[in-house]
Amino acid sequence: QGQLVVSGGVSVQAGGSLKLSCLASGNTMHMAWFRQAPGKEREGVAVISTDGFTMYGDSVKGRFTISKDNAKNTLYLQMNSLKPEDTAMYYCAADVFWWALVPKYEHWGQGTQVTVSS
Repeated sequence: QGQLVVSGGVSVQAGGSLKLSCLASGNTMHMAWFRQAPGKEREGVAVISTDGFTMYGDSVKGRFTISKDNAKNTLYLQMNSLKPEDTAMYYCAADVFWWALVPKYEHWGQGTQVTVSS
């Protein structure tokens, strides 16, 4: 439990879409996506509980969708209508405790860079 491997980060044009994946070693934890831009604090993007409840950060509501495939132990983040301000390093996180969008999760993936150009 607790090993997370992130993939899917690339450079895209504004208005484009991208899907991030996070392969986990188990599926019994709450899981979340965070992002961090240079010089800024880590920001909660989206979280999904073990029973499927979801929450989103205000800046991504209506554009991003978090989901998980328990059979594949994989967390996803579908990002649509991307904006230059979405440029950041994106991380997945997991914990047995419910931290919502607060970056206190015990387990973290290695991060993947998403760059959105205007």
